[in-house]
Amino acid sequence: MKIIIAGAGEVGFHLAKLLSFESQDITLIDTDKYNLEYADTHLDIRTIKGDATSIKVLNDAQINGVDLVISVTSSETTNITVCVLAKQLGAKRTVARISNTEFLENKDEIGFKRFGIDELISPEALAAKEIKLLLDQSAFNDTFQFEDGALTMVGFKLSRNASFVRKSVKEAAEIFPEVHFVPIAIQRFSTQYTLIPRGDTQFREGDQVYFITTQDGVEELFKLTGKVKQDIKNIMILGGSKIGRRTAKDLSESKFNVKLIEHDKEKAFDLADELSKVLVINGDGRNVELLEEENIHDMDAFIALTGNSETNIMSSLVAKSKTVRKTIALVENMDYFQLSHSIGINTLINKKLLAANNIFRYVRKGEVVAMTKLNNMNAELLEFIVNPSSKVCNKKIKNIDFPRSSIIGGVIRNGKGLITLGDFRIQEGDRVVVCCLPRSIKKVEKLFL
Repeated sequence: MKIIIAGAGEVGFHLAKLLSFESQDITLIDTDKYNLEYADTHLDIRTIKGDATSIKVLNDAQINGVDLVISVTSSETTNITVCVLAKQLGAKRTVARISNTEFLENKDEIGFKRFGIDELISPEALAAKEIKLLLDQSAFNDTFQFEDGALTMVGFKLSRNASFVRKSVKEAAEIFPEVHFVPIAIQRFSTQYTLIPRGDTQFREGDQVYFITTQDGVEELFKLTGKVKQDIKNIMILGGSKIGRRTAKDLSESKFNVKLIEHDKEKAFDLADELSKVLVINGDGRNVELLEEENIHDMDAFIALTGNSETNIMSSLVAKSKTVRKTIALVENMDYFQLSHSIGINTLINKKLLAANNIFRYVRKGEVVAMTKLNNMNAELLEFIVNPSSKVCNKKIKNIDFPRSSIIGGVIRNGKGLITLGDFRIQEGDRVVVCCLPRSIKKVEKLFL
């Protein structure tokens, strides 16, 4: 697949890195010589120095007939212009990164496809959505919804009092014979090794386990994991960044009580004017005294969204020490992901990863409508639509030659989520959610072509 990426910043570099691992034909365009030099020495890709809105530069990148153009520069006007030009010059598909969420809210009315922009993505909007989902499923440290919750992926760490610790997958299924969930991936405690569970795989204390579940199954998982579902009402947000503003707005409109702390006085006043339902405090969120004055111990959740990863991590640890139940920190450094569970923060989120996951589904073959990478694990969750020509169509799951390093998590049929076992027959139009390790992705894609 031939792909052109405009913008060698964090999102662009991260995307190029993920795609180059898969031997895709990548061209990266940027005006910054140093960003390109860094990408050139670290990745097996082609780089072009120049302005991606220049027709000459796009023609140098051999834009005609290219499969995908992804414009992720820091300027949304540049991104929109690049995609419009790319489509006119023969690109098959275009994706533009934007920061103005009004475009997303009114995209059908404006009709961006008419201009040549197939998809808009906003890392800020994706992060805000992820945070809201994590608060709704507060006992879990990772979550993703397919088809508005028809099936949900949830991830959590197994505590000692979880009822299926030291039991195999098969034994755990017998505890709840009416199965509404299925384990799809396990990461053993203090390792980077990802397992796709089979019937005889044993759950161990400290495992990070991912399940696919229906709406009924979420309650069962609460019981099984020994976790108590706690309602979250009072939330403190640190940082009035774009994500902080968007998150505060969304949460305050969803009946949460939100306090937002912003260091910059002028920005704090602007936020207070804009967010009428949010209590905005001007102060330094790293000041423990200030946090105590603002009753941090009464908060159900603390979300650190400043532009500084270290500030976010440290302030979340302070919140955790003040018995705040749920802590979420925004981090830019991918290496910090390895630390999240060991240092005690419930969830780390990363804009680059969210944006890359969202864009990645256009790279997958077969009709992929949603995908996510599991946090800190080398596994992908893909949602395929079954075509009449797909090899899996009208077959029972047990008769499909699925690679051992992949597993079907569930099927969405006519909008209803189903947890499926071996005798389930897949039909045309079904949406099948599959979890697979990198080595089996190509084989899985072929089954759904």
